[in-house]
Formats: sequence, structure tokens, C-alpha cells
Amino acid sequence: MIEPDSIAELEALELDLLLRAVQSRYGYDFHDYAKASIIRRVKKHLDEAGVGQISELIPLFLHDSQAFYRFVKSLSVVVTEMFRDPEVFCVLRAEVIPVLKTYPFIKIWHAGCASGQEVYSLAIVLEEEGILDRCQIYATDFNDDALNLARKGIYCGDNIAKYENNYQRAGGKRQPADYWVSLYDAIKINSRLAQRITFANHNLVTDGVFGEMNLVMCRNVLIYFNEQLQERALSLIYDSLCPRGFLCIGRRESLGFSQIRNQLEDVDNTLRIYRKLGS
Repeated sequence: MIEPDSIAELEALELDLLLRAVQSRYGYDFHDYAKASIIRRVKKHLDEAGVGQISELIPLFLHDSQAFYRFVKSLSVVVTEMFRDPEVFCVLRAEVIPVLKTYPFIKIWHAGCASGQEVYSLAIVLEEEGILDRCQIYATDFNDDALNLARKGIYCGDNIAKYENNYQRAGGKRQPADYWVSLYDAIKINSRLAQRITFANHNLVTDGVFGEMNLVMCRNVLIYFNEQLQERALSLIYDSLCPRGFLCIGRRESLGFSQIRNQLEDVDNTLRIYRKLGS
């Protein structure tokens, strides 16, 4: 009988072999993802792949690229909603947007945008504050399926009551119906909001600096990385900020360990909103 510790060791070995094979074959390096998170997702993927052991994924992925890319998509966690954490948007209205209003043109990067609900939420706030027409929002993710959903702006209507409540709690100044319409069992975001948004594939693990941004939103993405990969992503994000640019990360995430922490001042440390030091 194999002891539980031995099972865990075997799974760790299988995972390491799988990640090496994937990196060699496709160039994707998942070694610095949080181990508990990635092994949980790999094991969840076994049923979809029709195999019983992690090691059985190795020949499958090596010889079937479509099977591999289905696995990649499963690593991108699409957990989002309109005006998620409404208090964050209240602080953006009160502390960040008044500064953004002083710029003639505003560049915003929403990294790890998933299926787009929070990007559209931000666009609504910017419109209500009168600066959306001066903004260019770059919304990125490495999950093409999620990006396609975001571009369509059509979402399940099951949570519409929650979305409306979130909007009001986020300081909404109009009515939700001004921004989305009901379509049977779904809602469709007003297309005028999408005119200021560019959706694009970008991977925080492998890709480079995205540009000089006045605001970077990267919420609930870093929690799936280990500290080494978090540091790489945060350095990339920091380098993407213009002088005195703003950064907003998820409430469950921390900059305490990062080399960039001393180069940021607090806007609201509880809600993880910061501003780049310098002139």
C-alpha cells in the first residue's frame, strides 16, 4: 500500500515532468505558478482529458496540441462580476479619477481582465466622471475564450440583481439600464463603452512591458503565482506605469514582500490601491 506522503511525492514528480514537457514543447513555463493551485487544476483537468494520472497528460499534450490548449484555458480562472468589490470603485472615484482628470489623454491597462465585466465597470465609472472619451483602456488576458466573451459583452442574466446592487454601492450616478439591456436570460453591455477598450492577449508570465500607463488594474491575478512569479509580474507592471501612475491589485494580494513596495505610496492600503513615487 502506498502511503499518503508517497502519493504526494509521486504527484509532485509527475507534475514536474509534465511542466518540463510543456515548456520544452510549447514554451509555456508554469513552474512558478503556486504549486497548490496548479496541481489542483491539473487534477481537475484529468476527468476532462479522460485520464487517471497526471503523468498520462504528458504524451497527450505532446502529441495533441488542441488538448494542451484546452488545458491552458482551464488555468485561466474566470471569476468576476460587474463592479466586484464596489468600495474599490468608490475610492477610484474619490482619489484616483480626480488626478486622471488633469491629463489630456489617459492610458489604462487592466491586466488579467478575464471575461471583461470589471473592465466595463471601470468604463462606466469613467463615463460618469466625464473622462471616458479621453481614455484608452487596454484589457488583456491569456485566455482567448474569455477575451472573446469580453469583446461580445454578453453575460448571463442570473446575477443582474447583484450587478445592480454593486453598481449602486459603487457610487453609481444613473441607472444600470443606461449601460446594459436585458436579452432574454442575458444582459448585453452598451457597445459605446467598448469603443474605448482594446482587448488583447497578453501573458504576465512570458510577455513584456505593456506601455506607459496612468492606471494599472491587476486584481486577483497574483494570488495564483508564487512569490518569484509575483515579483516578476509586479516589476513588469511597475515598469508599465508612468511617473505618478496608479496601481490597483486585489484585496487578497500583498506587496509586502516585493521590491517595488518602497517605490509606491498608499492611496488606500486596505483596498490595495497605490501610486508610483517620483516626479
